[in-house]
Amino acid sequence: MDTIRCSAPGRCGIIGNPTDMYGGAVISCSIPFRAHVSIAPNSELVLETGGRSFLVHDDDDLRLRGDYFDVARAVLDYLHDDALCCRISYSSEIPISSGVSSSTALTVAILYGLLCYKKSDYSPYRVAELARYTELNHFRIICGYQDAYMCTFGGLNYMDFRGKQFYRPAAEELYATIEPLERYVPYLPLVLAHTGVEHSSDAVHKPLRERWLEGDRQVRDAYEAITHLAQEGKKALLNAEWERLGYLMNQNHAIQRDLGGSGEANERLIAAALDRGALGAKLAGAGGGGTIIALHEDPDYLAEALKAAGADLVFRPNPERGVGLDTPADVQIVTPETQESRP
Repeated sequence: MDTIRCSAPGRCGIIGNPTDMYGGAVISCSIPFRAHVSIAPNSELVLETGGRSFLVHDDDDLRLRGDYFDVARAVLDYLHDDALCCRISYSSEIPISSGVSSSTALTVAILYGLLCYKKSDYSPYRVAELARYTELNHFRIICGYQDAYMCTFGGLNYMDFRGKQFYRPAAEELYATIEPLERYVPYLPLVLAHTGVEHSSDAVHKPLRERWLEGDRQVRDAYEAITHLAQEGKKALLNAEWERLGYLMNQNHAIQRDLGGSGEANERLIAAALDRGALGAKLAGAGGGGTIIALHEDPDYLAEALKAAGADLVFRPNPERGVGLDTPADVQIVTPETQESRP
């Protein structure tokens, strides 16, 4: 059997997040950093990452241990294939715990790679749903659907998650509606800035999810309002009405901030972006650190300004391809320096 090589991109939420957990709508774009996976025939089941390896003997070895093998353990625990023997090697260009789906991209890439290795031909909708199910039930992370769908589909998408506000068994999940927008939006004047603060999306989402489940009117009304902002944001994006989109992004952030879903590092960079003329700025994912996204008519100027303001990493979104098999030409490590030279 030949070696399988595949990869999946990270993503950034432009507007609408985090309503993907609540039957809402989100506009999201992939980023030019990817998680890479190689699966090769082997006499034993071995995991490799970061220069280390781990031999899987039995189900006990698939228990989460709080290390970098946990993502692969979660996927293997979901697949539960005792006959599987291969070497699973993986790495990622996506900054860890940065709010741009680093763990989900790895989950999607490993899952997709193993499905290809096992010669299972699943639609991208099913891959996305299984990746989300794996993260929730085997990686034990409170998560929505945006990340899994974006890492699977890639691109620039308007995503509708109606009917998906309550988690269901995998076989009963409804598929989201994915509407690609990149052919109609040739230019995205957006900049992403990583705060340098690693965060746990689970820590941000869990208390808000519990409040929503308990019927907290403030949270429920807030996420209905953010869904409406995403619907309006789609029109503004397609019409290149940047001032309007920026205003809607600011409204999105204000609602999530007032619910306690931001953080000091996020607010500092958002304020710096707005002070330097950004039309809108908000969380690109969960708060408590991670990454912000800002809209500016001169994104290159804003990128330099955010670097000067102390951003740990500044880059641009890009409608990259979703998860898929890689050719040798595809396997190239993208760094912040090389990404800055991209259009």
